[in-house]
Formats: sequence, structure tokens, C-alpha cells
Amino acid sequence: MARPAHGSTDIAFDATIRAAAPFQKFRGEHLKLVAFSIQKADLQKKVRVKRTANLVLFLVDASWSMAVAERMNATKGAILSLLTDAYQRRDRVGLIVFQKDRATLILSPTNSVQLAQRALVDIPVGGKTPLSAGLLMSIDVLLREKYTHPDIEPLLIVLTDGAGNVSIGPMAPQEEAYHFAELLTNEKIKSIVINMEHAAFDQGLAQDLADHLEAPCYSLSEIKAENLYNTVKREIGR
Repeated sequence: MARPAHGSTDIAFDATIRAAAPFQKFRGEHLKLVAFSIQKADLQKKVRVKRTANLVLFLVDASWSMAVAERMNATKGAILSLLTDAYQRRDRVGLIVFQKDRATLILSPTNSVQLAQRALVDIPVGGKTPLSAGLLMSIDVLLREKYTHPDIEPLLIVLTDGAGNVSIGPMAPQEEAYHFAELLTNEKIKSIVINMEHAAFDQGLAQDLADHLEAPCYSLSEIKAENLYNTVKREIGR
């Protein structure tokens, strides 16, 4: 890409030649001295486009459920696929899980497949659903990353049924979770929600969470690594 130079010395020569070409027939006197006439007004400067890196942070409900193993396997596969796909870019991927009474940063944002493979071996599961703790840790991780890597485009992927049942403060669990979701929205963090609830039992809580995040809510036909990976890639491309 190029723009008029306006005094810049970072000249785009091919663009300058293209800019001067239509005027050659009007520069007869100058062409007696040179083979090709380039004047100051023809000069074009290079426009250097900085490549934006993506940060994909997975926030996964690891509380006890029949589908927890399926959920974790899909997440692990999607993380490794994203890291492999980002080999030539500066994209980074991280993972937070929430269960019992806390959230745990399993994988700090990284672009290393090897680090991810080691970190994803053992993930704690079972217990209650501290959704608000997970959202609060997501805020902390994403804001820290935005501060240290200001060129990143963060994307939060929340895998949950939306039913938080543990608070970290005096508010009711759902109210507290929605409060933290709105803080993420206020920070302009792009999110998507993957609804983990079975359609027959869905009370709309995942959609409610997505509404507070101002995010789309997806119900994948099968929670598999490929489906999750493709969903994330579509969102990154938008």
C-alpha cells in the first residue's frame, strides 16, 4: 500500500512509477534529459500495515457434569489446533477453568504448542460452578495482556451452561456473574458463549450470559475439537 509522500523519505518506488506514468506525455522537456520523468508530486510513501495478533482465552466450566470430559477434550484439541495454525503469526492462546469455589489459570497466554501440551495434561474437574470467579479472572488476564501487548485483539470463549451457583462476594451468584460480564463488555472485550446445556434442559441461562457480554451464543451440534476450532476461527475472521 502507498500514499502521497508529503516529504516522507520512505518512498514506495513501484507506486511512484505508477503515479508518474500517466503524465509522461506532458513532460516532453524533462524527458529530453531523463528516460522517465518523476516529479515531487509523484512521490508515494510506503504504508506499513502492522499485523494484529489474536489472543484467544478459553473460559471453561469444569464443574461436575456428564459432559465434562467431552468438554475438556474438545477445548484441548481446539487450543492445540489454534496454536498450530498460528505458527507464522503472533497469536496466543490461554485457558482458565472454574470449578468448586475458584477459577484456575491452567494455561497462561502462550504461542507455544509444547507449553500448552504440558499444561493441558491434568485439569481439575468437579464440584460447584463459580462462574463469576471465572469471569473475574478473565478480566484480570485480558486487561494485563492488553497492557503488555497493546496490539492484540482479545477474544474470550466461554463454555458453560450459564448457571453459576457460587459467589465471591455478597451478590447472588447469577447477579454477580452478570456484573462481571458487563465489566468485560465495558472493556470492549469481544466474547462468544458456547452453550453446554442439553437442549431438553436449557433454561436460557447461557443466552442470558451472552446478552450481558453482548456476545453471540452458540449451541454446537457436537462438542468436538473440530467444531469448536471452526467456530473460533469464524469469529476471529469477522
